[in-house]
Amino acid sequence: MKFEKWTCLTLLASVVALVMPFGVAAQEDAMQNQKPKHHMYRLIDVGTLGGPLSGFASPSSVTVNSGGIGTAIADTSNPDPNSPNCPGLDCFVAHAAEWHNGTLTDLGALPGVNSSFPFWINDLGDEVGISENGLIDPLTGSPEIVAVYWKYGKIIDLGTFGGNASYANAINNDGQIVGEALNTIPDSYSSGIGFPVYGPAFPVATQFRAFLWQHGVMHDLGTLGGNDDEAIFVNNRGQVAGVSYTNTVANPSTGLPTQDPFFWEDGKMVDIGTLGGTNGGVRALNSHGQVVGYSNLAGDSVTHAFLWDKKEGLRDLGSLGGSSSFASWMNDKGEVAGLSSLPGDQQIHAFLWKNGVMIDLGVPPAKESSKALSINANGQIVGESWIGDGSVGPFAGWLWEDSGPIVDLNQLVLPGSDLTVVGASFVNDRGEIAGEGRLPNGDSRAILLIPDGDCDDACEDRIAASQSNPPIAHVSSMPNNRMPAMRGGLARRFHLPSGEPNK
Repeated sequence: MKFEKWTCLTLLASVVALVMPFGVAAQEDAMQNQKPKHHMYRLIDVGTLGGPLSGFASPSSVTVNSGGIGTAIADTSNPDPNSPNCPGLDCFVAHAAEWHNGTLTDLGALPGVNSSFPFWINDLGDEVGISENGLIDPLTGSPEIVAVYWKYGKIIDLGTFGGNASYANAINNDGQIVGEALNTIPDSYSSGIGFPVYGPAFPVATQFRAFLWQHGVMHDLGTLGGNDDEAIFVNNRGQVAGVSYTNTVANPSTGLPTQDPFFWEDGKMVDIGTLGGTNGGVRALNSHGQVVGYSNLAGDSVTHAFLWDKKEGLRDLGSLGGSSSFASWMNDKGEVAGLSSLPGDQQIHAFLWKNGVMIDLGVPPAKESSKALSINANGQIVGESWIGDGSVGPFAGWLWEDSGPIVDLNQLVLPGSDLTVVGASFVNDRGEIAGEGRLPNGDSRAILLIPDGDCDDACEDRIAASQSNPPIAHVSSMPNNRMPAMRGGLARRFHLPSGEPNK
């Protein structure tokens, strides 16, 4: 009996050992074959302040905070008195506006018939940006534009270092604000600082200096050796990232002094360096002090995305097989979203870089190029897609999540809107998406996409049908030195109605 008992137990154990791998494998196969569940989105037209257009700031701007409050620029019905020298969306006076719980509130501008533009909102609902002040810069003949701060419904002029302009780029939850401000020292290269992404939106004639504003005082952060710099990001630890000239001698390839990205902390500015070229910049700073950006390689004809931190230093993120790549945004996990050329440099695809690997996100159906603009803490990525060289449509905003594939956001929007989603520029950690919509008459509107339950069967059928439509085989021409192409003035920070996706 004892022998028989142990024999039965041994046989039972053998059977369990044989069955378990098949059961686990079957479960894993079922999980792998399970289709990702998509969300549906309620599309909100943020609206305007009486004029035809509105938009969200882009690139690398927080335009919807953790509480779902959005900050946008919106046309009023007043013609711009500076026409045809109009800095905004078109030649209407435009104001910063706040969207919250279905209401768009005019944040106003400095006194006079002036336009204002918001670039960043913190989790407390405080916004920063710029405003015209009603004066004409005697050195350039252009309207003066100064850094401003909106708090508790009031607008605060942050001032300058004695010059005629300033620019506020970002604000953290402690109310620390970073940007750049002119002093009174003449400078012939100040208009080129930040090129090609964050260059001044107006003519300037004196030195631009990076600032940190706190407790009512604007502090000059110094430079890396040149005369001009910009502070572009500040995290909740008070760490700052930006760009600075390192000398005052123009390079033959760019016509400007060498521009390096910098990291500033506790009064010390650290030169991040470049990947061998004479121009580098920053695109995001996370809460751990990691900086993501772009840099020319030696010769200044090719650009690569980079990731930097104090421990690992500067890291070239490579490309998707082409010569160039460009970072757009980063989350606190150090995951990077951006765009890269493919082998042959004739097509551009969005990428996700994580764990040392650059992943090709592909393109939405019926599109041939894509770029990623934002990634949140959950790894959701949004961006834009287009056909050809980006000068003509149709365009589409898209979402990538849960290992993909990319989905055209128009397939996820609840029925009933007459707006087409042509771009998605930011996604917060709640999955709320800021983007650009286009009305049938061609007018652009700031839009918010709010998650509203899982896709129903009809929604999933639309996605499946669209995914069966293969990408267009036609290729787009994108020279390496325009990766990505950037437009002048405030077009670098706002989606303009012409519809070019590579701004």
